[in-house]
Amino acid sequence: MAFSNLEPFGTDAENIGHAITASTIANVNRGKNQKAYKVEDFMPHRRKKNQTTDEMLQIAAMTTAANSGVDLREDEDG
Repeated sequence: MAFSNLEPFGTDAENIGHAITASTIANVNRGKNQKAYKVEDFMPHRRKKNQTTDEMLQIAAMTTAANSGVDLREDEDG
């Protein structure tokens, strides 16, 4: 993870390249009194909120059910 912050690869690197191109085109075509666009303005936003334990369990349960799996956790009744 730390390496990808120093040397982006994969879709992050592709998105940076596309954002540079988009910001260049937008800046060439902007009005005289309009503020310059930044590369960050064209980067997709990632989900920053951490998942709760309940959200993780719900996703795992849905994935298990979608793959015809069986939930082996004990029932709340015992």
